[in-house]
Amino acid sequence: MKVSFLCQHFCAGLISYRIGKRVEIRYSYIFSRPPLPRPHVSPYEGAFTFYAIPERTAVAETSKPNYPDLGARTIGHVNWIGLQTLYLKETRRFMKVWAQTLAAPAVTTILFMVIFSLALGGRGRMVADMPYAQFLAPGLIVMSILQNAFANTSSSILIAKVQGNIVDTLMPPLSALELTLGFVAGGVTRGVLVGLSVGTAFTLMPGVDMSVSHVWPIIYFALAASMMLSLMGVLTGVWAEKFDHSAAITNFVIAPLSLLSGTFYSVERLSEGWQIFSSINPFFYLIDGFRYGFIDRADSDLMVGVGFTFLINLMLTIAVYQVFKKGYRLKA
Repeated sequence: MKVSFLCQHFCAGLISYRIGKRVEIRYSYIFSRPPLPRPHVSPYEGAFTFYAIPERTAVAETSKPNYPDLGARTIGHVNWIGLQTLYLKETRRFMKVWAQTLAAPAVTTILFMVIFSLALGGRGRMVADMPYAQFLAPGLIVMSILQNAFANTSSSILIAKVQGNIVDTLMPPLSALELTLGFVAGGVTRGVLVGLSVGTAFTLMPGVDMSVSHVWPIIYFALAASMMLSLMGVLTGVWAEKFDHSAAITNFVIAPLSLLSGTFYSVERLSEGWQIFSSINPFFYLIDGFRYGFIDRADSDLMVGVGFTFLINLMLTIAVYQVFKKGYRLKA
């Protein structure tokens, strides 16, 4: 028993000795060998990058789709794609609710026609040697054009500002001139479409003569009216910070100028003071020139109206361009 016990202890000690020697030899080899060469690490690779990791070689080359190289997109002097997109956005915005933006103005204008015709004596009422309905219809058409062109651009910009998505319009590579053209073109489109819907409704009404005498005044003054109020709507939408501001411009500027511009009466019946006021009212020239295309009669010089409205639109265009260029109340 004693011999076997001694043999067991001797074998265990021998094994421990050999294992210890191996560990000691391995330990001394690790810490006595020269250091391995380390790759150079650039100080600009990051604050926490201490060793450069060698790039792994791909085992198998993945197949890449064979797409054609279209190159970088270049934009010329005009961003036609962006301009078209902005115009389509402005157009589709009111076309989605066409019953509210196109049909409702026609119904409201027809009610104006019926009420004023009945209140002023029906079909027997004569103004400027013609039936009152024939005199009134062109003025109501222009008034609906003015109001809806203004509402389109002012509401578009103001709603975008209130909802906080005006940045979606300002971020794309659109210049100030392209933004001006896009918004104004949308307002002109809505104004012209409303004018067409109201004119069609008047054509279907009994007792209203909508025969055309001159085409070019109808086209010019309809476009000039839509453009003028679209530009004014852009300025109002940029300036306004809440809907009360826009409503104030509509109620205290647009509506009075529309109603006091000869829509329901001939300015020849006004006193001298009111005639002077009408002569500086651009809405008067728009309505008078548009009416001339139907009844072949105007209360003012037609060329004066063309020049005056063109000058007003030019000044408004420059003002809107400067507003978009400087980012007034649009950019921080």
